[in-house]
Amino acid sequence: MIAPSRFLAWLLAPVFALCSFNLLADTVEGAPQALHLLDYIGADYPAAVQAGKVVNESEYREQLEFVQALQGMVAAMPAKPEKAALEQGIGTLHSAIAARREGAEVARQARQLGAKLAVAYEVSQAPIITPDPTRGAPLYAQHCSVCHGDTGAGDGPAGVGLTPAPANLRDNARLDHLSLYAIYNTLSLGVEGTDMPAFADQLDDRQRWDLATYIASFSADLASAGSDKVYSIADLARQTPAEVQAVDGPQAAATFRAQRAQPPQVKRGPAQLLDYTAATLDKSVAAYRAGEHDQAYDLSVAAYLEGFELVESSLDNVDANVRKDTEKSLMAYRQSLQDGLPVAQVEQRLEAAKAKLKVSAGLLGSDGLSGSLSYISGLLILLREGLEAILVLAAILAFLRNTGQQSAVRSVNVGWGLALLAGLGTWALAAYVIDVSGSQRELLEGATALFASVMVLWLGVWMHDRRHAAAWQDYIKSSLVGGGGRFGFAILAFFSVYRELFEVILFYETLWLQAGPAGHNAVLAGGATALVLLVGLAWVILRGSAKLPLTLFFSINAALLCALSVVFAGHGVKALQEAGIFGTRPLPFFEFDWLGIHADAYSLTAQAVAIAAIVVLYGRSWVAEKRRVAVS
Repeated sequence: MIAPSRFLAWLLAPVFALCSFNLLADTVEGAPQALHLLDYIGADYPAAVQAGKVVNESEYREQLEFVQALQGMVAAMPAKPEKAALEQGIGTLHSAIAARREGAEVARQARQLGAKLAVAYEVSQAPIITPDPTRGAPLYAQHCSVCHGDTGAGDGPAGVGLTPAPANLRDNARLDHLSLYAIYNTLSLGVEGTDMPAFADQLDDRQRWDLATYIASFSADLASAGSDKVYSIADLARQTPAEVQAVDGPQAAATFRAQRAQPPQVKRGPAQLLDYTAATLDKSVAAYRAGEHDQAYDLSVAAYLEGFELVESSLDNVDANVRKDTEKSLMAYRQSLQDGLPVAQVEQRLEAAKAKLKVSAGLLGSDGLSGSLSYISGLLILLREGLEAILVLAAILAFLRNTGQQSAVRSVNVGWGLALLAGLGTWALAAYVIDVSGSQRELLEGATALFASVMVLWLGVWMHDRRHAAAWQDYIKSSLVGGGGRFGFAILAFFSVYRELFEVILFYETLWLQAGPAGHNAVLAGGATALVLLVGLAWVILRGSAKLPLTLFFSINAALLCALSVVFAGHGVKALQEAGIFGTRPLPFFEFDWLGIHADAYSLTAQAVAIAAIVVLYGRSWVAEKRRVAVS
């Protein structure tokens, strides 16, 4: 929840209690907190003093406490050429509050000081990626509605009896004096001593901006957005509706409110996503310098998953080697954080990663993808992600049809059909109900890939054991007709399709934004071409397998599925690494992405385990066959 300003002083309570302002002397960690106080002085002082008289005594006393705390915070910040002027300005602000000057004058001073402090201590007050309130809506439902209510009126069920009560986010008079950055900053820092938590550890930077934008919509009339004037995202983040109204009038302020609640969505070109990665990496190394190693690692994961990973498929189609080199450099930086290397070495790896990002940005361009690249990306995304699922499904269907088990074929069709529904349902849930982070997405992909690896290995060995006609007939009589085998086939079909589908949807969603309206037809054409190729591949496998002898067909299918088991093992471990579950250990080894071969100790170990399992299981099968032949 976002608490009323009278409790913002609690933000500073731990600092006062520990008398540790000097600990901030070598970092700008206090700058966001100082901006936080300046924002709230500007928002709340006008309601405490009117016409030179105090109309709210408790609120006025807290304003004095805020500005006194602010003086201490700025005094503890690192030396800068602008620091003396800032300290003088805060002293003047203190005098104005003590003299009960007009609210508009004090608010203006606070806002001006905030702008100067942000420049002096390099605090970014604008998002890199344009916030999206549709992404913020499920975040609000998850984290805020229980206290603030579904409509933001402060009437949520968990807010009953809280002291202070949850803030009314529909209070236009107050929200008009808060910038979008001020809302974002409150979400990041929380309010110590109240039930308003800090969300910096739960939501990444982009999610907090999305949520702040959605909260701003409670005090806006979206119909007012239709205006010739379009505000930049920097203005929407830094200015307040009250400031706009003072300069341009009520109609301009209404337009500003509407646009900051629903910022114009520009084409999200690769440069914007790569800038997000670079900026988040800078925050990561700053946290590492401050000793916040866990936070630094989390930021490095977010930098990769919410930025670079979303352009990987497009970059692959331009220069796969650059994509691999950039990915390795980002992983190397992340590993340096996990290994606790000295700051100098961490910074060296960071600079190497940012240099690779610049190369990637140069290849992709800044304004979006060309028509040809949009088509190729649309083609290869679906072809690459769908190929593995098609191979598994086609192998199973060919096997069942060749052996006359039509009832089992229906089970497989039900399995992949349910996977389509589950994939679309997961996407809809992530888009409209809950927010699925990049880390959760990779975790889901990694877990399903490893499960699929075990399943296809089981099926491959199973087929090998029944490659002789007599063994197959025995199995039909004992198991398949009874339904147990059909269920296993359906489960495998489900996971083979589901593990690919959600990632395909994600990549196409990102590609759609990168291509822009001019490239949408090219994306659709590429996807349609890939779909035709995948259907054709499945038809060739089904038709060609019908002409093979049963024993040879079983052996080929078994070999194919066992090979896919090794591929899935490599993909699964890599996805878990990208999610930040565990680190990386590069090795001097060749790479082949389509086969899941990555030059990393963890990935190669997983594949070695899969190969060892294949050897053991096939060896057991071979011994059992020898015994059977000897007995007969």
